[in-house]
Amino acid sequence: MSTAVPPRPRLVIGKRVFPIVASQYNPKYVQGLVNHATDELRSLCPAAALTLHQVPGAFEIPVIVREIASQKKADAIIAIGVIMKGGTTHAEHIASSVTTALQQIAIEYGVPVINAVLSLKTEEQARERCLETKLNRGIEAARAAIEIANVMSELRAK
Repeated sequence: MSTAVPPRPRLVIGKRVFPIVASQYNPKYVQGLVNHATDELRSLCPAAALTLHQVPGAFEIPVIVREIASQKKADAIIAIGVIMKGGTTHAEHIASSVTTALQQIAIEYGVPVINAVLSLKTEEQARERCLETKLNRGIEAARAAIEIANVMSELRAK
């Protein structure tokens, strides 16, 4: 796992569409990711259209991502959630299911899906990755969305 967020991509001139689908579970940490992602998207792509769709939990994220992907209007979709591991294997099952579903949606619809649904062991990991800036996965998700949207745009323009 990386120890820092990737470098900032080039500034994007022109309009891009970046829907965000975020879980309402673990709201403090999810909101931290959403805030960092939207700030980064606005900074790097001032004309971006950003929408936030909130769902009850991480397990519900893929069905909304699928609906957005089926509309073929998004340059990249960002899925955001925080799954805290407990004493059972439930968190691993949810994380695996969500990851598999998000990848299948991206492949089926040809719309990039950025998976920022984090599976974390401790509150310290959540704080570092969701609220602080050095390892913030919201910033990382925004940068990945911009980069893949740029690549897809270049490929489709040929």
